[in-house]
Amino acid sequence: MNRDHLTRQTFGIVLAGGRGSRLQQLTDWRCKPAVPFGGKFRIIDFTLSNCVHSGIRQIGVATQYKAQSLIQHLQRGWSFLDGRFHEFIDILPAQQQLNENWYQGTADAVMQNLELIQRNRPRYVLVLSGDHIYKMNYLRMLEDHVDSGADLTVACIDVPRAEATAFGVMDTDERRRVTAFVEKPAVPPAMPGDPGRALVSMGIYVFNADFLADALHFDRSCTGSEHDFGRDLIPRLVRDHHVNAHYFRDSCVGAGTGQPPYWRDVGTLDAYWAANIDLTQVTPELNLYDEDWPIWTYQQQLPPAKFVFDSDGRRGVALDSLVSGGDIISGATVRSSLLFSAVHVHSYAEVEASVILPGVDIGRGARLRRVVVDKHCHIPPGMEIGYDPEADRRRFHVSAGGVTLVTPEMLGQQVHRRP
Repeated sequence: MNRDHLTRQTFGIVLAGGRGSRLQQLTDWRCKPAVPFGGKFRIIDFTLSNCVHSGIRQIGVATQYKAQSLIQHLQRGWSFLDGRFHEFIDILPAQQQLNENWYQGTADAVMQNLELIQRNRPRYVLVLSGDHIYKMNYLRMLEDHVDSGADLTVACIDVPRAEATAFGVMDTDERRRVTAFVEKPAVPPAMPGDPGRALVSMGIYVFNADFLADALHFDRSCTGSEHDFGRDLIPRLVRDHHVNAHYFRDSCVGAGTGQPPYWRDVGTLDAYWAANIDLTQVTPELNLYDEDWPIWTYQQQLPPAKFVFDSDGRRGVALDSLVSGGDIISGATVRSSLLFSAVHVHSYAEVEASVILPGVDIGRGARLRRVVVDKHCHIPPGMEIGYDPEADRRRFHVSAGGVTLVTPEMLGQQVHRRP
């Protein structure tokens, strides 16, 4: 089948309604897909960029929890698709189309938008999560789905068994047909021949459109179903239908260059901090400088970053760090850190191994280490965070891995929130 014809017969629906509660207070004012990442992006930008680069240009984004920040970002940064060519990104808030309930699960979110999907008459439906960091050519997965003759194809990746408890875990036969699927097992089954790893679902599915509609209608009639793909639909479909596994290594952008396939669920504060800090490495696993597969986003028009003062003890420098437009490093030292836009670090301050979100002001002589600072915080002059865990726990949230999260509310600051 012609590649362009295949993608034009595909509707992509991005599930972006979750809070991401394991990110703690970082999602008090925004949903997880809208959380800033990588200095200038939002998490959802990776999924949407993958869609556009793959040729998927009919996209719906299902929103629910505290969606205003996400909706605003989509309107400002993702309105360039041309409706004259039937290309669009539609925002799909929970509208109680079928009953008085909001979205009850991942499958229910698609079910409530099934009529809209069918209105576009797709042959295939690509179901995506909006809260992972990765680069993937969905066209290759679509081709694999068509070639296999499957009713449903599930993208998968192998991870250490200790981490697999947070995912759907599957077994496959030698033809890559899924023979078993269990959601978030306490004891994940190991991969054949590799007892230390498990094969997990990435939350990326390709359905034949008619098959999806039948499966959703049946699930809606099932008493006791949580209307979730991982908990209900996929385990049921594996028993009676052809479900195929697509290995991420076969469609990962950059595969074959010596780098392992990059996919991160930044669902915990420690994982979020680590994925951002990894970008400060000389050669990070995630390549944001790839001109063939750039990540697109909305970005505010800001002046270049500025470094001022050059005297002993008062020198504006950033070492092994990423800094963004509008930043001012004023006689301060930044090491191994990632600074988003419009951050001001005042004289004699020190920032180390930290993730600083947009609009933060770090006062004179303050010291920060292994912290995530939410947008619009004002760190008072001389304040130290990340040096005394017990003192930090009394004021802020300290993760299991020792990363300290700071928000304006924790600092007792009143701000006009722009999440």
